Amino acid sequence: MKKDELIKLIKQEKESKNIKILAHTYQSPDIIELADVTGDSYMLAKAAQKLDCETVLMCGVRFMAETVKILSPKKRVLLSAAGATCPMALQIEPQRVLEFKKEHPEYAVCAYINTTAELKAVSDVCVTSSSAVRIIERMEAKSILFIPDKNLGRYVKSKVPGKSFAFFDGCCPVHDSVTADDVVRAKHEHPGALFAVHPECRPEVTAMANFVGSTSAIIDYILSTDRDVIIGTERGVADYLKAKHPQRGLYRLREDLLVCRDMKMTTLQEVYSALISGEVIEMDEELRLKAKRPLDSMLKYGG
Repeated sequence: MKKDELIKLIKQEKESKNIKILAHTYQSPDIIELADVTGDSYMLAKAAQKLDCETVLMCGVRFMAETVKILSPKKRVLLSAAGATCPMALQIEPQRVLEFKKEHPEYAVCAYINTTAELKAVSDVCVTSSSAVRIIERMEAKSILFIPDKNLGRYVKSKVPGKSFAFFDGCCPVHDSVTADDVVRAKHEHPGALFAVHPECRPEVTAMANFVGSTSAIIDYILSTDRDVIIGTERGVADYLKAKHPQRGLYRLREDLLVCRDMKMTTLQEVYSALISGEVIEMDEELRLKAKRPLDSMLKYGG
């Protein structure tokens, strides 16, 4: 089926069924253009609460659809690609966290939003990459187990020196693959360009950046300057910005790097199929309430 025909069918299907499409910024420009709301994972989950519809389609990965369901239990939540998950979200078993808490009761468990509902359910507070520093600064606990991303956790630790941190060996495989040599090479190829990077990258990489921030913060930073920028996060951000601002000097850190395969599982065909008979996210109410508790705590601390 031709692309234009598929897009027409998607629009007809979503409008006839009053289904709203949520698309993470890492999605392809074609998906972004069809979305009713675009943004990062938590922003999408919050936005879904206010949408005037019974059904939403998450164009992202499974934990994102779960987070929508946690916050909007009465909505029917579809996932665009059933196999789309987040490797980092699955790297730590909830039982390991429970055992740590038993051995170290003085530690509060801070879970990155990029976690399964089961892992959120055994945590004390959730954070996003943009809110982590602010929330941990405001928490009463002096000792923090930060899961699952050790790189983001170490970045937060550098900003909150008054607290002690523990980490497990989790990370985002995409962002963790970036090396200091990659940055040196990119700066050599694009002299004078600024470098914006996600805090999920290694400490030696973030140390070389002009700006470190979440996906949405990187976009805001780039839009606030006329300078050329090397973009050190998933390539969907560069693709999105380049499509909107083709005249700008915006460069991917490396052409063959920073591609989230799970995010790219969502294609126009997958969106169309999901609108017709996509996977519905189901969640036990007890698990949902337990997973919602750390999200409520995030709001309490200003997330």
